[in-house]
Amino acid sequence: MALHYKTRGLVIKKTDAGETDRVFTVLSEDFGKIRILGRAIRKITSKLRSGINLIGLSEIEFIQGRAQKTLTDAEPLNCYSNLKADLPRLKVAHRIADVANGLVSKEEKDDEIYNLLKDSYDRLDEVSLTPLQVQMIYFYFIWNLFNILGYKPEVHKCVVCQNSLVPNIIYFSPDGAGLVCGQCVKGAGFCKRINTDIVKVLRLILKKDFKTLSKLKIPISSGKLLREISDDYYFHLLSIHLSTEDLRREKILI
Repeated sequence: MALHYKTRGLVIKKTDAGETDRVFTVLSEDFGKIRILGRAIRKITSKLRSGINLIGLSEIEFIQGRAQKTLTDAEPLNCYSNLKADLPRLKVAHRIADVANGLVSKEEKDDEIYNLLKDSYDRLDEVSLTPLQVQMIYFYFIWNLFNILGYKPEVHKCVVCQNSLVPNIIYFSPDGAGLVCGQCVKGAGFCKRINTDIVKVLRLILKKDFKTLSKLKIPISSGKLLREISDDYYFHLLSIHLSTEDLRREKILI
């Protein structure tokens, strides 16, 4: 007998299946990351069609069968209309969804991750935001997600020698998960030189001081550099995550 469940969730991915079905990847309030099949939901006549959408918060009901979860009802709670009406915000929201889908794997309740994602979308949906504030919401999300998942970087001292950092001679190491001083950089593998703007931003993010972070004014060059090291660390962690998932699948098959 199938079990019936109800929860709130944010859709972070959707994939068409068959002629009229669609699979939704949802970061749910009560069950963590789940995949739900919407049968015939792509039909114009589907009653579920308007209840669940990518980058949206919905109250959903589903049944758990032997092999999959199937959507039975969906009611939109927040469509994030301001966010979706602005292309730069929408692009950031999609990047956030991609990161969440890439790194979150457990079908397990996690209030911190759910609230971080919801708060990020809520902030992106605010009426007045500067372009820099929009980008900062992305950085706030991704680095705090790293932290929640157990990959918090060291941003106060050199990860190699544990000594204090010298301003303007600082590097970021994805492999080492943190900052590296000028004396240790040669033996630290791939590193990217950063500046004190980046260090300040990372420290504020990891302190969860979004109020101060949203008021910062940093040069375009520093914003670009922050994006680069964010991507470097994300893809490094994603490669670890995918390797772990591949190993897990092999063990299951064996």
